[in-house]
Amino acid sequence: MQKAILDRIKQKVHELPLLPGVYKMLDMYGNIIYIGKAKKLRNRVSSYFLNTEKHPKVQKMVDNVYDFEYIITPSELEALNLESNLIHKHQPFYNILLKDGKAFPYIKIDYNSPYPRVVVTRRVLNDKAMYFGPYLNKINVTDLYKIINNSFKLRDCNLNVDKKNNRECLNYQIGLCMAPCTHRCTASEYRAEVDRVIDFLHGDLSYARQVLIDKMHAYSDMQMYEKAIEIRDDLRAIENIDAQNITGLSKNTDIDVFGYADNGDSAVITVLCVRGNKMVGVNNYNVIDASIDVSDIISNFITQYYMSNKVVPKHIVVGVNVDSLGEWLHNYAGHHVEVYHGKRDIYHRLLDMANTNASEYLNKSIARDKVYELKTMGAMHTLQKVLSLTRLPHRIEGYDISNLSGTNTVASMVVFTDGISNKKMYRKFKIAESGQNDFQNMHNVLTRRLEELHKGTDISFRERPDLILIDGGIIQLTFAVNSLKEMGEDIDIISLAKKQEEIYKVDGSKVVLSRDNYALKLLQNVRDESHRFAITFNKSLRRKNTLVSELQNIPLIGKKKVNILFEHFKSIDNIRNATINELCSVDGVGEKLAQVIFEYFHK
Repeated sequence: MQKAILDRIKQKVHELPLLPGVYKMLDMYGNIIYIGKAKKLRNRVSSYFLNTEKHPKVQKMVDNVYDFEYIITPSELEALNLESNLIHKHQPFYNILLKDGKAFPYIKIDYNSPYPRVVVTRRVLNDKAMYFGPYLNKINVTDLYKIINNSFKLRDCNLNVDKKNNRECLNYQIGLCMAPCTHRCTASEYRAEVDRVIDFLHGDLSYARQVLIDKMHAYSDMQMYEKAIEIRDDLRAIENIDAQNITGLSKNTDIDVFGYADNGDSAVITVLCVRGNKMVGVNNYNVIDASIDVSDIISNFITQYYMSNKVVPKHIVVGVNVDSLGEWLHNYAGHHVEVYHGKRDIYHRLLDMANTNASEYLNKSIARDKVYELKTMGAMHTLQKVLSLTRLPHRIEGYDISNLSGTNTVASMVVFTDGISNKKMYRKFKIAESGQNDFQNMHNVLTRRLEELHKGTDISFRERPDLILIDGGIIQLTFAVNSLKEMGEDIDIISLAKKQEEIYKVDGSKVVLSRDNYALKLLQNVRDESHRFAITFNKSLRRKNTLVSELQNIPLIGKKKVNILFEHFKSIDNIRNATINELCSVDGVGEKLAQVIFEYFHK
């Protein structure tokens, strides 16, 4: 850091209050690179700029600081709330980086419904349903779902059970469903079966085990050996689940344990999940956090972890004392959350297991982390240098046009943030003009995008790109540059040609990088992703138009019904193959209309 910048920052730090709050570190381009909280703002922020030896991750962040901002809060809890929301919104590079962005599966039971189904989902919604999981790598959710279907008589269809249907399906005939659709059972009888499933998911395996044993013997006696083998496999899966039992824990105990390991340059947090006194999985996360305190690193991780679509259990185990974390979890989850620090024997064993996993994973991931940094921040710095960019390309937007013989023309905008695709920020454009003038279409799309930038209403469009990438050569780039000039915008823009993989600059010159260069690979990723996204949208639009034109030939169907059917069935083949009952289950489709649709496809 230059002495003049450091002196200015130190003077500003001296004026900070000794109050709780949140601070934001900014680079020379005004980008937020780190967000932190503090009990006393002056003490915490000043510690970054003292002439003392710092953790390498902290020093890397400090070297890029040009300025900082701060917000005073009434309490430390309010600071934690604000910090969590700001990190979740801005995702600064030197905060927690959840490199493993998998959405793990859950078992969902909508207990508010009179006849709920068991559903596997990767999205946790605030819909007051019961969610069990996440199921990581110790218990296979597919095996779990199969055991439930073979052991309990719950429906797996989406029929409207409020009205009596004509007849039962095959599942009732073979003893896999209680047939609430034809009122073969009462709501209370069905609910008792649902309660047995809930007990099973909480760790009581006895009922399911006995049901499967009886079925296996019955199939064997009837010489249905393939079915008997299938049930035997389910029993083996139950034994595997039972083997994950944690001794010393009572049933119905859900715990998340957060282990931590740090080698001075990289860090790993391991999440160990216990559900119903069973170990359901362990997952490791490489993290980047420029905080000085380990307690802040862990609290940052935990808040971002649960804000990314995770169920908060009633028990959390961490290795350090994290102020206000329990209260934050209680407010976020809507129920009491007990935070333990591993002092009790059973929690100490779980924490020790999580820490050991974190340490082992860290030792194996050092080389991988270095490659990751080369592919992201390293590639961004290379691009700025070789292309003489005015800014470090934190946000790269890639554009492509797609059509089929000049029809259903669309465009895509993909966004890469700090070298990683940011799918929440992707946007699609429909282009009304017919024909195959991709040059003019690109000009029009960029003009529309920049108009949205000035409006500032859309969460993605209101963000200014640091670099725009066009798929094509110098002609495509020229049309794109003209749109920027007409809008009065000065944004770095380049194009990447296929085959030779030449990078064209605004002045007409071209840059050729080695095929192994991570900067080129980053641009290729952006280009290829924009191409994939555009083609996918084009195919979807053509499929929908085909469906609309076909459905509009059916009597009694208007534009509104077409949209409802399309959203429900997704394709014309699914509608053609649907039964009358399945058509009736769609909102707004009555028995008469369902009969008309069915007869249209089955003349």
